[in-house]
Amino acid sequence: MLEVADIFRACGPTWRSTVALSLGQLKVMSAIEQCRSAALGGHVLRCSGCSRTEIAYNSCRNRHCPKCQASAARRWLEAREADLLPVEYYHVVFTLPAVISAIAWYNKRIIYGLLFDIAAETLRAIAADPRHLGADIGATLVLHTWGSALTHHPHVHGIVPGGGLSANGGRWIACRPGFFLPVRVLSRLFRRRFLEALTDAHQRGRLQFFGEYSGLADPATFARWLAPLRACEWFVYAKRPFAGPEAVLAYLSRYTHRVAISNQRLLAFDGRSVSFRWKDYREKGRTRYKAMTLESSEFMRRFLLHVLPAGFHRIRHYGLLANPVRRTNLARIRTLLGVAPGLCPSPHDAITGDRPTFFCRHCGAPMLVIDILTRTVPIRAPPKAAQR
Repeated sequence: MLEVADIFRACGPTWRSTVALSLGQLKVMSAIEQCRSAALGGHVLRCSGCSRTEIAYNSCRNRHCPKCQASAARRWLEAREADLLPVEYYHVVFTLPAVISAIAWYNKRIIYGLLFDIAAETLRAIAADPRHLGADIGATLVLHTWGSALTHHPHVHGIVPGGGLSANGGRWIACRPGFFLPVRVLSRLFRRRFLEALTDAHQRGRLQFFGEYSGLADPATFARWLAPLRACEWFVYAKRPFAGPEAVLAYLSRYTHRVAISNQRLLAFDGRSVSFRWKDYREKGRTRYKAMTLESSEFMRRFLLHVLPAGFHRIRHYGLLANPVRRTNLARIRTLLGVAPGLCPSPHDAITGDRPTFFCRHCGAPMLVIDILTRTVPIRAPPKAAQR
């Protein structure tokens, strides 16, 4: 099967010599190129059933790698399964306008962080209003920065339980069946608070501007640039509730650890151009599924648009589901709902339990590690002080 790694290995070395890439982008390219190859080492395995022998090379475990996300998603879901409540769950989406997305490319940490925090604040503020729900809620938000055609399209997907705790924490307040919060109200508050926070970041000198946007460094120019955004509609979307906890987990398994493009969407690569499937959301029915062909350099450029800053968390929990208080709040909610406590498997157990790590593709029996292949020692330049 064609992989992103094949394109990087074939065209990456030449392309990297002609463009300026960040250290983070170079690391992602290197990790994907070496993933599950002899460069990272591996294991020699023997089937305990049919005695077949094979080699399994190690994964790079980079969060941008299309091949490494399945196991990461599985471990994350095992830890989240115990957090589900027997209530309706809603899917909400907060999207930034295209003009803000354009400057977000140079200010990822600031603007992506604002997207997370303002979306969460908006949900909690409207939910706390007695005119709507009058409750303290929790939410899990997941950042996606791409459109189906690999364009830069920052937005967050939210998974929100359909209700929350009363102000004194003594009562569970459920939302109306099939309806969570009014989308128009969410959109207007999200727009106002985001623009206020963006203006504050500009005044503090936290934003950078380059090329055609360099003039926005001037406060007056930036204010004029923001003015039309205060009048246009911002896209906030709320889907109908999920059909039970199993549907929530199925959704999370598709979205939490997704990367800009999966290997399954790649169609062809001839050494100069790449073809892949994409979805045109402006179309309806089968006509929305199309094929796109890009020069390999443009394909790599678009893929690397979505490399996140080092240490930036793309899955975050807010309100009742915030990490420091989640377990306590979930226990209280289950007591109020009169349901049994959820199982809380240790993350260590989920990853290093008694289950075998490898299984034979032919007979299904566990595979035993009989030898370890060490990774290739990288060639390093001598320290600068030692160079002559």
